[in-house]
Amino acid sequence: MDAGFFVPVRIVGGENCVKKGAQHFAPFGRSALIVCGKSAAQNGALADVKSALAANGQSAVVYDAIPQNPTLACVYEGARVARENRVDFVVAIGGGSPMDAAKAIAVLACQDAPEGLFAHAIGNAVLPMIHIPTTAGTGSEVTPYAIITNDEQKTKQSISSPALFPRIAFLDGKYMASLPQEVTVNTALDAVSHAVEGMLSVRAGGMSDLFAKQALSLLLGEYENLLAGSYTPASRQNLLYGATLAGMVIANTGTTPVHGMGYSLTYFHGVPHGRANGLLLPNFLKECERIWPGSTRKVFDALGMDLQTFAQKVKALLGRRKKLPEEELRDFAARAAKNKNVRNCRVPFTEADLYTVLKRSVG
Repeated sequence: MDAGFFVPVRIVGGENCVKKGAQHFAPFGRSALIVCGKSAAQNGALADVKSALAANGQSAVVYDAIPQNPTLACVYEGARVARENRVDFVVAIGGGSPMDAAKAIAVLACQDAPEGLFAHAIGNAVLPMIHIPTTAGTGSEVTPYAIITNDEQKTKQSISSPALFPRIAFLDGKYMASLPQEVTVNTALDAVSHAVEGMLSVRAGGMSDLFAKQALSLLLGEYENLLAGSYTPASRQNLLYGATLAGMVIANTGTTPVHGMGYSLTYFHGVPHGRANGLLLPNFLKECERIWPGSTRKVFDALGMDLQTFAQKVKALLGRRKKLPEEELRDFAARAAKNKNVRNCRVPFTEADLYTVLKRSVG
């Protein structure tokens, strides 16, 4: 059994772990750039980080101009702020958008990219990062990826390098207490998608599958709470741990056509990333089984249910869905077919297969 697995991130978890773990910030320098959205001031995470830094005599500059889907403009501006203030490290607070933006900022603060960020060969000169997720979904706190909007190509695009792994991730579910129900559901489905896609990756192995199964156990163990919109502190922590485990999976396996198809739904229609994955995932699995019978057996064993039951549960969480015209779906399939995620799936997908998934999901 393949046992290859690599995630060089220290995990610090539990209630009030940021303030209790202030000493973990100390080795990274005298000044931090805190990258976040406006909500970080509302959920208490920003105050906790400032308190932890102050306890060490460290200073901070706050850059809180990260939009829901980070753009090149915002990360270049963040890098300018980092350089002007000569910060020593970056602290990211938020969901996938601030955490992904922080990674790009950490690169651009140290490296010029005259050929553009997406074409840039990322070297090792990257500001060290500490990540504090405030949603349970993206897993960016334990991955070497950052997803940035590419307006030139009209899609979302990833940059990747081992240098983009954060040094430390703090996991405290209390920061999710004020999340809207829609965000909680969408991010949880994102994490479920990561675990499932990781099991179908050509890079899947014994260790990644173990992490995927545990992630799904934690995430789906909270299904009734997700459906009811009722969460205890323990529920929030379970979702957060499950999302982080799923992030560890894709850190080693990468994702599959679900993400490649979902990017167009997000870019052209503003569908939140996790919701896009949730809309597509059941029909993706159905098409996998049609193309390669038996290919999804281990996935449904891990889910603890068959395809029909899984599809019904996802549908109950997502509610009504917007239907898109055939011409647009064919365009989205053509775009997805060019995405490297398609080649990362152990089940071979053609452009026609991608269209079928899109048609059944949002057509």
